Amino acid sequence: MPKELFKIVSEDPLVVQGRISLPYRYYVGPIATRFFTELRDNKKLLGITCTHCGITYLPPRATCGRCFSKLEKWTEVEPKGILSTYTVTYYPLNVHPTKEPIIYGIIKLNGADTGLVHMIGETDPAKVHIGMQLEAVFKEERAGDILDIKYFRPV
Repeated sequence: MPKELFKIVSEDPLVVQGRISLPYRYYVGPIATRFFTELRDNKKLLGITCTHCGITYLPPRATCGRCFSKLEKWTEVEPKGILSTYTVTYYPLNVHPTKEPIIYGIIKLNGADTGLVHMIGETDPAKVHIGMQLEAVFKEERAGDILDIKYFRPV
């Protein structure tokens, strides 16, 4: 190869400022498609269970994180569970799905071994605690995404 292909012209990098708009569509794959379709059409929360380890994952995934087996056994889990941990957001961002303060938590639903990250509503941040019982509140008009669950509320 000719050496001039690798010649450094300047040590200062060229910086160009601007914005690029990239419209795109994201395919979630067959497992998440089934999860979101059941959530949208039937208000059902489906996990996926490893037939070797017995772990039920929610949200579902293709491979067991413990034994690396392919996961194919669908399991309906209850829309109720226990709060494992949480945080409260007080600052506004245009990507937030609701007005602040927003309580985000990891909820371990009955019948699942892993937690689902979602918002907690109908309560004051000062009243939220680890171990509290929560239930899903579904939107009336669902679109096939995780926000079809409006939030989880205390039972």
